[in-house]
Parts: sequence; structure tokens; C-alpha cells
Amino acid sequence: MAGNVEQHPQGGRVALARQLGELARALRTEPNVQDTLDAIVRAAVDTVPGAWHAGISEVERRQRTFRTSAATGDLVYQVDQAQYDTGQGPCLDALCEHRTVLLPDIGTERRWPAFTARAAGLGVCSMLSFQLYVGRDSLGSLNLYASEAYAFTPESEQVGTLFAAHAAVALADARKLAQLSQALGVRDVIGQAKGILMERHKVTGDEAFALLVRASQGLNLKLIDVARYLVETGELVDRHR
Repeated sequence: MAGNVEQHPQGGRVALARQLGELARALRTEPNVQDTLDAIVRAAVDTVPGAWHAGISEVERRQRTFRTSAATGDLVYQVDQAQYDTGQGPCLDALCEHRTVLLPDIGTERRWPAFTARAAGLGVCSMLSFQLYVGRDSLGSLNLYASEAYAFTPESEQVGTLFAAHAAVALADARKLAQLSQALGVRDVIGQAKGILMERHKVTGDEAFALLVRASQGLNLKLIDVARYLVETGELVDRHR
């Protein structure tokens, strides 16, 4: 991935368009969601002026907790954890309030006192966060970190906004592909398990499926886990449970 965008207005626009095009193509070649996340944060540092480190924050909606799913260094995890622990900070505002959030100087920032008090000694002086979304679906926030105050300029916000839009599309596509692959895998395992029961007990497909369901309910296990155990061991249930 090329370095930061040229400063000349015309050359900068051409270089940015080329760079984002390369980004979109490169992200499509990543084999899974985690590799896509890792590629996004690396590319963000190369693309957005002022960025020193980058990370992606996500919310676990069932547990109502936050996590950092990709980062360019340990520093990112430390700064993010300070936000998660205090419940405040630019990453959380971008993630929860669906907007771009700039922290120009951590030394003079007053919006998030608990967070800045913890993060001040970590070496980060300014931050810039963007929501990652496609349509109405929030995918997380892309967070940029700098070791100097006022490292992020209006150009950083403009480039970052475009970058985040491309990254969100790539991430959404990767997740849809992963869900499709998982669904196909589940269907395949259950089909194999049904085949084993049909052959063993000379029953129909519906009857074999009913046997799987009863075993699942009796053991209080997911149907896919019962099916996978049968395929791997030849047993419908774990006799030792």
C-alpha cells in the first residue's frame, strides 16, 4: 500500500482515488473476516495523513460490551481498554453516536475526563474516529491514533471518511461471505448426520432429522453440535455426558 496522499490538490485527488481503488481490490482478496480487519488497520495508517496507529472497535450487542477486533500495535489495545473501562472516549462516541469524532489534544481535552486521565501517559496525543457502516448497519468504528497533538487536519477527516466508506463495504462483504460459508457448512454436517442415521436405522430423512432434534433437546446441546459429534464419532450422543 502506498504512503500518505500527496499534498498537491490535483495530484492528491488522483493519488487518493488510485489508492482507494487498490485498497478495495486488495481487501476483496483477504481470505476471512479477521484478515480483512487486519488489512484495514494497516492500510489506514498508510492512507490517512497523521495516523500513527489504527484500530477497529466493535460492540458485542448480546453482552453489551466493547472489544478491539484489530489493531496495529499493543498501544491501541491499551488506549481502547481505557475507554471501555471508563465508558467514554472518541471511539465509543463514533461507535454509539454514529459520527466522526476528533480529539485534537489529549492534554487539553475536557469531554472525557476519566478516559483522558488514564490515557494521557500512554503516548497518544490526538485521535480521530469514524463509524464503519453500510446502510443502517453499524459494523464498528475505525480509530486512528497519533503521537503528536493536532496531528489530524481537515484533510485527514476527508481522506478518513472516504477510506472508512471503502473499508466498511469490504468488511460487510467479508462478514456476509463468512456467514454464507458457515451456513453451508452447518447444512453439510447436518446432511451427513442425517445420512448416517437413515442408513443405520433405515428411516426417512425427516425421521432422521427428528432423531437429531430429540438428541439435541435431551442433551441441551445445539443441533449442529449433536450432528458434528455423530459425524466425527459415529455415535448419536456422548455416552459419558
